[in-house]
Amino acid sequence: MVIDLVDGTYELFRHFHGLRRFTKGQDRPFGAVAGVLNGLLEMIERGTTHVGVATDHVIESFRNGLWPGYKTGEGIEPALWAQFHPLEEGLAAMGVVVWPMTELEADDALASAACLAERDERVDKVLLWTPDKDLAQCVRGDRVLQVDRRAKAIRSAAGVREKFGVEPGLIPDFLALVGDTADGYPGIEGIGAVGAAKLLNRHGPIEAFPPAVLGEARERALLFKHLATLRTDAALFADVEALRWRGPTEAFAAWTHRIDAPRLLERALAAHAKVQAEADVQPGLPSRRGRVRTGQ
Repeated sequence: MVIDLVDGTYELFRHFHGLRRFTKGQDRPFGAVAGVLNGLLEMIERGTTHVGVATDHVIESFRNGLWPGYKTGEGIEPALWAQFHPLEEGLAAMGVVVWPMTELEADDALASAACLAERDERVDKVLLWTPDKDLAQCVRGDRVLQVDRRAKAIRSAAGVREKFGVEPGLIPDFLALVGDTADGYPGIEGIGAVGAAKLLNRHGPIEAFPPAVLGEARERALLFKHLATLRTDAALFADVEALRWRGPTEAFAAWTHRIDAPRLLERALAAHAKVQAEADVQPGLPSRRGRVRTGQ
């Protein structure tokens, strides 16, 4: 069994800005939403059986109270922001499990879901569909992988080491030292990626650094590590079978009519019919068909 976990917020941004290359600034009200749903249907058509999507229902989280410069919703274009909640509605109507996060972030949901799925002996692989650097901390050997479509890469633990120079478990320490502009914290002045990797490989996590290494910057580094450490304790599901896609709900027809996307309904129904036919013909069919691809 393969579990696919998708960063819905990233996908919404990706499709929104991708569409702008063709719409010449005339944003379609639900264009990015339709793009995300089409992408998920393509995954299902290629063999995805168990899937969950995490979204940022609100942009702010508990981390904003820890660091004043942490990312907020400021600057998000109204045309994009207006599609956040419709995306969640569309995913639910299409029968896809969606986790709209409030106190926590979408990344925390992905980390929690990966942790829950990894514990299940029936699960062969967990795929995290996101390029976000902080999700690299969730990679485990060859079993929990990060799929970075932007770089056309699928990263195992060895791939994380190759890219960042440290083990997945040290990614929060690495980001604390070098900073993460996307999340709004600067890191420690004078420490770059190469220097951070050397320090971490020599001393281990920041807590184990000799006092002289960071000096007065130690407390700030530990704060940034706290910001970079994803939560894995969100109780998202009790059984991975809750993530099995069982086709669109009855509400999906009306929802696709609302956004003027009838093709979405046709594809969803066809995909569900195919899944049912394969299950009827081959009851013991493995729960993942085909190979993982990064290009959809």
